[in-house]
Amino acid sequence: MYEEIAAKKFKELQNKDDYLILAIESSCDETSAAVTRGRDVLSLVIASQIEIHKRFGGVVPEIASRNHVSAIRNTVDEALKQANVSLSDISAVAVTYGAGLLGALLVGVSYAKALAYAMNVPLIKVNHVRGHISANYIADKSLEPPYLCLLASGGHTAIVEVTGYDDVKVIGTTQDDAVGEAFDKVARVLGLPYPGGPEIEKLAKDGKPTIDFPKGFHNKNTLDFSYSGLKTSVINYMHTAAQKGEAVNKADVACSFQKSAVGVMTENVEKALLKTGLKTVVIAGGVASNKHLREEMEKVGKKRGVNVIYPPLKLCTDNAAMIGACAYNLIKEGKGRASLDLDASASVSLE
Repeated sequence: MYEEIAAKKFKELQNKDDYLILAIESSCDETSAAVTRGRDVLSLVIASQIEIHKRFGGVVPEIASRNHVSAIRNTVDEALKQANVSLSDISAVAVTYGAGLLGALLVGVSYAKALAYAMNVPLIKVNHVRGHISANYIADKSLEPPYLCLLASGGHTAIVEVTGYDDVKVIGTTQDDAVGEAFDKVARVLGLPYPGGPEIEKLAKDGKPTIDFPKGFHNKNTLDFSYSGLKTSVINYMHTAAQKGEAVNKADVACSFQKSAVGVMTENVEKALLKTGLKTVVIAGGVASNKHLREEMEKVGKKRGVNVIYPPLKLCTDNAAMIGACAYNLIKEGKGRASLDLDASASVSLE
């Protein structure tokens, strides 16, 4: 009976704009819930676990899952409260089903399925990575495909050609480490706390790019990335200095690493813009919050005469608002509705 009712309501929503989505995100170490209307965010609540995992130097999956269980009900209740709505006002429930930590995802998926069933509303499954891309629809409500996306997060680094709300093509991707992973690993070598990205950015402000660290695939005819060599170069630099008993200016190391890491991204974006002829480029993912990356992308925009868009800082990290925005676009396309046998998936293809 539920599936029939949900299917009918889903079809009715396709031609509507003024309805509310309750979105849930639990793919890693943030439990998040949001209430969205189209591209408008009525509320966004994020329960971060950063302080819990900081002592371990990274996210511990089992601990993350247990904390999602503890936090999810209060997070959803708070999102409804801040939006000044009740469950009876919600027309659809959207949830991240992958990619991410399997146990963490299961918490959100299970809770979302229970809510959708109890409320007799459609359940919308959202790809986490596409959610990050969709954060830009909130940042710029006039944004429409086609456009180019630089995806830069802890687990993904790619250049994506977005030709439709549900049509994307990866034209460049990392062959080893993602840029966010490289930031975290280099931060650990420098003795900086987790998460590494913001800490390196902070330290780099006091340094100068005096060290010539390599750029993966630099000046090569490819849009792919490689961060393994850059990460290893920083590690070797630090170890060599330690063996020789030489002092290291960690701020200079951070600044030099950041320059190389960002440099290959902006170079590839520029090549991709020339190749595709697109006039808009967006940045998505946690690394999109990096100020140096934003500044360098702005330079590319001015040089090539293209519009550069990036989300506000709160929407760069994992959050439910981007999941709600993505779900809205999926519904308009008549896609994304899931049945109650929806399962979480640690790995989901972007395309």
